[in-house]
Order: sequence, then C-alpha cells, then structure tokens
Amino acid sequence: MNDFRLSIHTLLGLCIIFSMVHGECYTDAGCQLPKPSISQLKALGDKRSLTVSWLAVHSGLVGDIYEIQISRTEKHTIIYSTNVSVPSVDSSEYTWTWVSDLPLECVDHSVRIRAFYNHSVAGPWSNWKTNNGSKKNDQPMIFPFEQVLMEGTTATFCCVPPAGVNITSIAFRNEPYALTSVGAGVKAITVNNLSIPTEDSMTVFQKKALSVLLLECVAADKKSFIWNYVSFPPQKLTNLSCATTDMRTVTCTWDSGRKRDRHDHNKRTYTLHIENSDRGPVSCEESSCTFPAVPQLQEYNISVVVKDMLGEETASHSFNISERVFPVVEWEALRAGVTGANMSWSVQGNFTRQNLLCQTHTEPGNNTELSCNSLSGVCEVKLEQLLPNTHYSTRVRCSLNGRLWGGWSDPVPFITLPLVKLDLWRRIEQLSDPHSRQVTLLWNPHIVGTAATLKIPGYKVQYTQEGRTNSTEVGQSQAVVSVGPGKCVFTVRAVLQSGSSVPARITVPPVDYTEKPPVQKRLSSTAAGGFNLSWHESSTVSCGYTVEWCDLRNAGPCTLKWVNVPEGDNTLVLPAGDFKAGCRYTFNIYGCTENGHTLLEKQTGYSKELNSIQSLKLVQPVQSTSSSVTLEWLYDEDDQPAFITGYLVTVQEVASNIVPGQAAVVFNKTVAEPRKKSQIIKGLQSNREYVCSVRALTKEGPGTPIIITLRTTINYSAYLAKILIPTVLVLGCIILLWPQRNTLKSGLKEIFVYPADWSEAAVSGGRGLRHLRHRGCE
Repeated sequence: MNDFRLSIHTLLGLCIIFSMVHGECYTDAGCQLPKPSISQLKALGDKRSLTVSWLAVHSGLVGDIYEIQISRTEKHTIIYSTNVSVPSVDSSEYTWTWVSDLPLECVDHSVRIRAFYNHSVAGPWSNWKTNNGSKKNDQPMIFPFEQVLMEGTTATFCCVPPAGVNITSIAFRNEPYALTSVGAGVKAITVNNLSIPTEDSMTVFQKKALSVLLLECVAADKKSFIWNYVSFPPQKLTNLSCATTDMRTVTCTWDSGRKRDRHDHNKRTYTLHIENSDRGPVSCEESSCTFPAVPQLQEYNISVVVKDMLGEETASHSFNISERVFPVVEWEALRAGVTGANMSWSVQGNFTRQNLLCQTHTEPGNNTELSCNSLSGVCEVKLEQLLPNTHYSTRVRCSLNGRLWGGWSDPVPFITLPLVKLDLWRRIEQLSDPHSRQVTLLWNPHIVGTAATLKIPGYKVQYTQEGRTNSTEVGQSQAVVSVGPGKCVFTVRAVLQSGSSVPARITVPPVDYTEKPPVQKRLSSTAAGGFNLSWHESSTVSCGYTVEWCDLRNAGPCTLKWVNVPEGDNTLVLPAGDFKAGCRYTFNIYGCTENGHTLLEKQTGYSKELNSIQSLKLVQPVQSTSSSVTLEWLYDEDDQPAFITGYLVTVQEVASNIVPGQAAVVFNKTVAEPRKKSQIIKGLQSNREYVCSVRALTKEGPGTPIIITLRTTINYSAYLAKILIPTVLVLGCIILLWPQRNTLKSGLKEIFVYPADWSEAAVSGGRGLRHLRHRGCE
C-alpha cells in the first residue's frame, strides 16, 4: 500500500514538472512524457564507430537516464542495449559513441532512445535513426577494406553479396573460415589474434604478403578480393632528453620503441609542444625533433605526442638549457712542425662569457686540456713532444663549465716535418808537406721517422781553423778537405727544402798533439759470433767514444764503419750479422776530447774463427844431418781465418825401415810462438828415411799439414871405426905372435891331422854331417 502511494506521488510530481516545462499535462489521462528526438547519427572514419546525438532536456532532478538500443538490418534485430546517465546541466546536445564489432558498411544499423525519469518511469521511444550499409553491387563486397587493424585484436570481416546471390565461402590468407549470417544475405567471419610476421628467414615479398590481410569472398560464380593491414599502436616514448650545441637551437631525442616494418601502412606522427611557451607545436621526426630556442627561456617543459590510426602516447620532459650544452667544434687550421704542431678551432655559438673547456687527443697518445676564453672565439693550442716525420691524427671536443662534453670532432691527420741527424767521422792523412794534412769527412744521414721518404739534395760543410771560416757544399755523404797543422773544427748539416737538420760537429786535433801509444788487445771469439767490446775508461774523455773498423764483407777496398758510444759507457756489443766469419777485424777505439779524438786501444779478433786455415810452405832444400833435420817454413799467420796459436812438427821413420815387431819412432814438437817458423828435430838415425809434417794450430784445431819425405846422411866416421878396430886388433895379434910362429905351426898340424880309420866314415857320412851342421846353425 505504501509503495503504491509512493508511485502515485512520484507520477504526480513528474506530471507537475512536465506541465511546468512543456505546459502540457492531461489531468484525466495523466502526464504525457515527451518523446526524445535523435538529432544526428553519424559513422566515424574507422567505419566502426557510430555517434548518436540528441537534445537532453533535464527535469531538474539528479541526472537523467537514457536507454539506447541498436539494431541491425531492416528487421531491427536488437544487437546492443545500454543505459546512459546524462549529467544534470542546462539543456544541451549530448553525444554518445558506440563501437561495432562489425564494419558499419556490412548492414544497416539503427538507433533509438528513450528517457527514464526518476530512474524508473520510462518515456516513449524515439523514432529509429538508421545508418545505411553499403548498397549491393553486381560483385561481392568485403568489409573492412584497406584499413589498418590492431595487432593482437579480434577482427570481424563481412561480405555483402549481389542481390539474390548466396555467399558460399570467405577465406582469410587463403584459409576458409566458418561463416556467420549477419542478415540480408550478408555473411561474416571472425579472425582472432591478428599478427605481424617476424620471421627473419622470410623474404621481403613474403613479409609484405603476410602484412597484408588478404580476404576472398565467393558468391556463386563471383569472387572478390580485398586487403587490409595489421600494425600496432604507439608505444610510450623512453629516454627522452634534450640538448643544444649553440644555445640557438634545441634538439630532443627519444627511443620510439618497437620499430615498424617498412611495409607498415599505419602512418604515425610526432609532435613536440613547449608547454611553458606560446610557441606552436613542432612537427618531429621518428626519434628526434629540433626547434629554435625561446629567447630568455632557461627552464623548458616539453611534451612529445606520438599518434597514429590506432592510438596515441605522450611523454613529458623538463630541462635547463644552460645545463644541456654540447658544444660543436669547427676546425680553423693545423700547422705541423718537426716536433710539434699548432692547431686552432672555433665553437659554434657565442660562448665568450662562458667557461669553455676543451680537450685535444692526439694519436698516438697525447692529451691536452685547456680553458678557451678567447674574445675572437678561436681556440689555439700547441702540441709538443711529437716525433719528426711521423703520422699523427688529432681531434678535439669542448664542454661548457666542464659538465657535459660535446662529441669529438672528426680526426684530422697530419705528418710532422722530417728531421735529419748526421753521424760524422773523419780520416786524417799527413801529406808530404809537414804543414798540410788531408781530412776525409764521412757521415751517415739518419732520417728520424718513416712517414715520408726524404731525398737530401746536398750538404753544407763548414770548417774553422785559426780564426778563418770556409764552407763548401757537396752532393754526397763525404768530403775531402786540406787543412793546416792547427786545430780545425768541422760542421756539417743537410740542406733540406722542408724540415730541419741537426748540425754535426767534429774536431781535428793539431799536428803537435801528443798521444800515448794505443793499448793492443786480442779478442776471443764466442760460439754466438759477434763482438763484445770493452775498454778502460779514460779520465781525459769528455764527449764519449768512437769505435772504428773496416767492413770486410764486400770485395774491394774496405768500407769504414764507426759507432759512437756516449760518455760513461765503455762497452759495445756488435751482432754477428754485421761481420763475416773467418775475417780478422781490427777495432780502433778513440776517446773524444775538446781537442779532438785520441786513439786509446786497438782490439783485434774474429766474430767466429774457422778451421779452414791455409797450408804452410816449407823452405827447400831441407837441412839435415845423419842424426837431425832442420825444418823451416813460410806462413802469413795474420792472413788466416783464425788466430794461429803455434805449429805442430811431426817426424816419423818410414815403415820400410822398421824391423817387424818394433814400434815406429815418432818425434812431435810443438812451436808455441806463432812467429817462429823453424824447428830442429834431433835423435834420428843415420841413412834412414823419415816423413816430416808441419801444420798450423788454432783454437779450433790443427790445420792441413805440409808433408815431405827425406833421408838422413851417412855417418862415415862410424863406418870407419867399424873397419879400423878389427884391423888394428888383427895386426896387433900378428905382431905379438910372430916370434913364436914355428911353435904355432907344429901345434896346428897336430890339431888338424885326422886318424886313418876315420876317413871312410867321414866320406860316407858327409851328407849326414852337413845336415847336422846346418841344424846346429839354425
């Protein structure tokens, strides 16, 4: 009962309100609620959104409720219904938008509305407002057509057949899908999770084909083909930052996120807004935007809006322009010297009142940092401690107040100028005139660095003696000058078109300058070859040492070689590759003083001694006696591939003179003095043949022997003694026994008379007696 009374009161209240608003109220039949009217029904550009507009008349109560219904086809099949709350404001037109899952071109879509008062009393429906679909054609029509669809969403495609024709199939990417009847002969398919191909192995044509959504509709004997595109909406911009190079323009950059394929048809725009300025929006590139700086504005609040057919995103950023300066360098000039280079550059923009710092980097390694506050705007720096004739490259960058550094400039290559040093030496020859000497100057040019090949056109030789200076120019690396007996100072430098030459100076001592005899020293060779030279330091040396020798590796006159050794060092190692094995080298070691060079030592040796020494030559005829032989030989021990340490003399009796079972007599004599070239061998037998040999000895062993066979002379005094002694003994016996010759005669007869009976036995047994006699001798 109470609810009924509440309803009556509510209805009466509404009647009163509407009677006040419209001036209409029928007391007998109740209040007639107004019928709403749809002022506009419009399809948006995406062909899926439908906007409904109507005049909202408010009752004065809290908000009004409108029910909206949407139907399809001429049969007005309701597909969607909802209630919309309209705020209680002055009477105005209200717009509501609905998004259809089916393209609006497929069929007719109609809308009607009605109002609810006090959330319960429903008013009358408005008339249907229809948005017409596409008119049927003589060919099947597929919708949507050439539209950009969002990746990952579900899409519905429809096919509108010609009048009276039935649709048999709809295929998506050549794959048939199940058909759904929409009405009026229109059929539709639904495709879930639209995708973009990402396979790297696909060809460009395959990617393009898959990025296009190809649909085919078959209606009876008619076919239609259309395509759409699939893409993705904008992504949130990241890493948004802004900077300036000259305080005149500002460049903002960002990461736009996922990259689109070049076949993507989803047009995207980027727009920058300066929020705290009246500047208009700035059209941007995909990942950067450049705009003029706002005068007198230090703090910037910007936003970047990215927008396409599928949506939009916005990113914001704030910055102080004076803290985001990256100066850009422009080269002015670079002038290279021998050991340095002068470089200059300018910076874009006006930074004369700022604390501008710059860094230079030279490759190979040289870094310099300087403050650049030049009023002209040009910064200069001198690079030092560079190597002559060497490739370099340099680059520069600058910073405002040392906060942020601008990018490095492009490297600028350059080559330092060449530097020529001369290694100077001399030979002094005293002429027949005691007041004249001939000085041969020799020098080796050393070009520092290898960047460029340098041709030296000539040299200038200057010499000063007794206060007079003379000069001459030569084209070769030597000069011959005649000077007097006094001290003479020579200076030689290279004449160059560009670059520099360090003058070389050497002093020739006066003729009357006395020197101590040089120390003679023999060097011992090593298995590795080469020379390890050392000498005693001299207290008079003030400018180092010079080691001089002749290069014997080439045929013809020797080439003079020399090496300078600094003061305080008295050793020098010369590698084996610079010397020839088996050749004797003499090293002259000079000490440098204010009056010139003094010969201190002479050292002689071999880089490597060889055993292939020459044979000796014996002096003939060989002197011999009945008991000795004197051997003499000729030999140049200085012209050998090794030091001669002595000689080995061997004398041996010929084998034909040796009685079987006896050992041969051998005489070996060693001569320890290399310059002694004779030896006497004693104790030989008379009138015997002997084989004599002589060979030179070295550290590597004995050389090839020289052999000669000779016979000792007969010892006639020995033979005479053998004859005279028996003769004298016989004569003595005769003389002593002569007086008793008769007695001896009779005695002999008794001794040598045989018995009569022994004669036959003697005859018959003669053969046997001879046989016994022979056996007894044996």
